[in-house]
Amino acid sequence: MIEYIKGELVEETPALAVIECNGVGYGANISLNTYSAIQGKKTIRLYIYEAIREDAYVLYGFATKEERELFLMLISVSGVGGNTARMILSALSPSELCNVISTGNDKLLKTVKGIGLKTAQRIIVELKDKIVSVGASATPVSTAAAAVHSEIYEEAVAALTMLGFAQAPSQKVVAAILKEEPDAPVEKVIKTALKRL
Repeated sequence: MIEYIKGELVEETPALAVIECNGVGYGANISLNTYSAIQGKKTIRLYIYEAIREDAYVLYGFATKEERELFLMLISVSGVGGNTARMILSALSPSELCNVISTGNDKLLKTVKGIGLKTAQRIIVELKDKIVSVGASATPVSTAAAAVHSEIYEEAVAALTMLGFAQAPSQKVVAAILKEEPDAPVEKVIKTALKRL
């Protein structure tokens, strides 16, 4: 079993990282979170999950053990495969995902491409208790503040999607803006996001 691969980052795309280690190039499927984490680095270490099937031998790489742990939890849910789990981890950071699951926010989870309402609910039901073990749960915010925050988040993402921007990058940018300015009104969030997208 491969625990991690450490080596020179030879090639990277938002979905794949190629690491050269002792003359062998390993291609690992990555999430957008990991892609952001490895930007501008020459030497990297990716924690690996190996998916060995009859027809394929696929490596998934993660910048942190926490992200890999969440990936393993996601693929343990019936109906969620490796690519769907990677899509979820691309749309939401580990702490956001923990927050979504612990608060039961199936609406936000359903916005991820390839996730229907039933799958979103199944993920929440099956992982709600397990999520505590990862320790990535965001510090609890007062419910009123969290409700306002998620309402602004959803409004901004919906507006950007209507303007023709892809959902995953929009979600990422809006989340980043709200992290920097938690009290920003929805108009300001959208204007800032338009400059960054």
